[in-house]
Amino acid sequence: MTIRLGIVMDPIHNINYKKDSSLAMLWAAQDLGWELLYMEPRHLYSEQGIAMGLMAQLKVMRDPHHFYELDHQQPLPLGDLDVILMRKDPPFDTNFLHTTYLLSQAEDAGALIINKPQSLRDCNEKLFATQFPECCPEVLVASDAKVLKAFHALYDDVIFKPLDGMGGASIFRARKGEPNLNVIIETLTEFGQQQIMVQRYLPEIEYGDKRILMINGYPVDHVLARIPSSGETRGNLAAGGSGVAQPLTDRDRWICEQIGPVLRAKEIHFAGLDVIGDSLTEINVTSPTCIREIDDQTGSTIAVDLIQHINQLLAARLSLIHI
Repeated sequence: MTIRLGIVMDPIHNINYKKDSSLAMLWAAQDLGWELLYMEPRHLYSEQGIAMGLMAQLKVMRDPHHFYELDHQQPLPLGDLDVILMRKDPPFDTNFLHTTYLLSQAEDAGALIINKPQSLRDCNEKLFATQFPECCPEVLVASDAKVLKAFHALYDDVIFKPLDGMGGASIFRARKGEPNLNVIIETLTEFGQQQIMVQRYLPEIEYGDKRILMINGYPVDHVLARIPSSGETRGNLAAGGSGVAQPLTDRDRWICEQIGPVLRAKEIHFAGLDVIGDSLTEINVTSPTCIREIDDQTGSTIAVDLIQHINQLLAARLSLIHI
């Protein structure tokens, strides 16, 4: 029986062939003989309580000039698929939320969703990290300017960031005496209407913002240290950082041991932890990246390992059906 894999992702023609992690997953699945079906979030809908998708059969190639082919779209129930990869990048906005509700309908109809839709809703990548205070730096989530200013005054050097951003967008460092402090807070909180995060500045960012990829709650053997460009405080590759693969440290492994059981309990099969120095800063469960960079530098096969894990999950489901 051919496994049918659906993927919900940003437009495939816009992805970066050299770096895209979703493409690596698709190659790995296709190499196993799986059928690939492509959707964007706008292609999902519900009809008479049945989650549906306008799907196009997809073929992927290892050719930078011609790396995919799409067939014509056809409407199919999402529950007819064996597994669906949710690979839509943040921001986690209303449209993203509605997409997870449709994926929950598909899950109820029998499809395996990676990652579990309920957990996508529950685990904001910045707030989720605060559930592990022993792993995190000093951190505050608030919208009130007085509360935010008090935290800044306590630590002098802090990072302000929105809760739903990605790629280092709208991140501000505010040192002691920052003349634009009011403007930063007003802009990010929309004059007190939006909760934001503020963290103590971690000077270890100089050595990289480490991305640790987790499959089934267990880390891969190497991290990608995303090192800021000159004059930057953000290591994000999208903000100009450079990526260097490094072995996990003992502290990295300890952090993974604290978080791994929770990821497994929440059926978060693929996640990305962000660690600066010895401190956890974020847990990405929506669309973790950096597979290609780590694989290229270390010879690892992260996407293959993930697809093999999904294959084991599907086999376990099938065995339960036949009991």
